[in-house]
Amino acid sequence: MRIGLLTSGGDCPGLNAVIRSAVLHGIKSYGDEFVGFKSGWKGMIEADYTELTRQDVRGIAREGGTILGTSRTHPYNHPQGGPEKIAKQLKRHDVDAVIAVGGEGTLAGAKRLAEDGIPVVGVPKTIDNDLRATDYTFGFDTAISIATDAMDRLRTTGESHHRCMVSEVMGRNVGWIALHSGMAAGAHAILIPEQEVSINQLCEWVEQVHSRGRSPLVVVAEGFIPENSEEALAGKGQEADGRPRLGGIGEFITTQIEERTGIETRNTTLGHIQRGGNPTGYDRVLATRFGIKALDLVHERAWGHMAALRGTEIITVDLEEALEGLKEVPAERYEEAKILFGR
Repeated sequence: MRIGLLTSGGDCPGLNAVIRSAVLHGIKSYGDEFVGFKSGWKGMIEADYTELTRQDVRGIAREGGTILGTSRTHPYNHPQGGPEKIAKQLKRHDVDAVIAVGGEGTLAGAKRLAEDGIPVVGVPKTIDNDLRATDYTFGFDTAISIATDAMDRLRTTGESHHRCMVSEVMGRNVGWIALHSGMAAGAHAILIPEQEVSINQLCEWVEQVHSRGRSPLVVVAEGFIPENSEEALAGKGQEADGRPRLGGIGEFITTQIEERTGIETRNTTLGHIQRGGNPTGYDRVLATRFGIKALDLVHERAWGHMAALRGTEIITVDLEEALEGLKEVPAERYEEAKILFGR
């Protein structure tokens, strides 16, 4: 078979490991040929691709980002998109199947294409870990490791100056990154989109910690909605796909704490540093296993399905199952962390 690979949506560490394992497995086990579509769906629609050989994927599992590039192009919104045109493009270039690696938006596009007759399977990817039907997605562990390391550094400088330190992390709709990195770093308060927390309660936690002579650490997800607001702060315009560009909640929380408590407070927004760098060992292994499974799905002609992690096993799930709403942080998980807030 001649198989096309694409990476779409936000980049994250582990994408190259998927590409490498799928290509090597296909060549060694099935005698497949591979092409890589550049810049996600855009490359597939516009026939902007490159041949992928064993030489091309050698040693890339340890590298962050994606050798194919990515974009947020939607396969149905592009002027040359839609199933009929895409089918003609694939046939013209002798591509028998497509492996789409991405998050919610990418997999929703893949599901719709599969329903319209395009031979496509998926691989779940998101640092937010917000996809249903899989316990974890690669990129998440790396983001947690990066954020935790940054917070450890913030705590040392915070202790030196007796300041409260606020760290804003990614998490548009869910707070998995904030929860895990905050717990790992010993944060004294964690604010996530799924839970309402008043500024008064936050300041109470901060003052309790400061009164013991410690430097409070507050972790806030970018999508946290402050009290008396209906949506997250988005003062940085819009993304290319029309979504509001979130950001600013860390600075808002910092100002509120300092004004209400008198405690000197500083904010650090980690931003895209959480997406960069080399993947952790865990993410390299998970991404590699996902790539192998995706290639098997192609040969099973399991169009409209994706690889997923359940416990320690890699299984097959229908894309519909993965897209039935976001996987939010359960209330009981937040209550666990809350035990350690403040006092």
